[in-house]
Amino acid sequence: MSFSILKQIGDAQKKKAVVDVRSGDTVKVTQKIKEGEKFRLQVFEGVVIRVDRKDSHTARIVVRKVTSGVGVEKSYLIHSPLVEKIEVTKRAKVRRNNLSYLRERSGKSARLTGKDFDRNLVNDVTVEEDPEVAEAPAEEAKVEEAPVEEVKAEEVKEETKAEEAK
Repeated sequence: MSFSILKQIGDAQKKKAVVDVRSGDTVKVTQKIKEGEKFRLQVFEGVVIRVDRKDSHTARIVVRKVTSGVGVEKSYLIHSPLVEKIEVTKRAKVRRNNLSYLRERSGKSARLTGKDFDRNLVNDVTVEEDPEVAEAPAEEAKVEEAPVEEVKAEEVKEETKAEEAK
């Protein structure tokens, strides 16, 4: 039972729609960066060398690029509010999920075989739902969250009583 509650809480943190990112894709990741009081957008373009926990709210991609002869890798949480947009620019044919072997390669040996894909279809992440359908799950989530908080409060009361009894 507790597992389903945790899953519901995690699913509530997910973005409604995300781009289908795979290993071997060349992507542009737009990230919000806070400097002082202001926010700016920074774009990082590179090859996805790893995709972790794709269906989870903690889904992550590792993007690699070579800048001035130095390999740079960044890890992004797909459902993070700081990740504004992920855009797939190229798709490559790969046979594994973790492309860590690209770290040792440079030049022509680091190239991946390109694959045709519909760029507009992959990058379109609009969610088209009926307003009635979209509202119903939100109401259910509110109903289910209230008992979770009450259970936690009851557990805390029981723990304090047990400590006082000792």
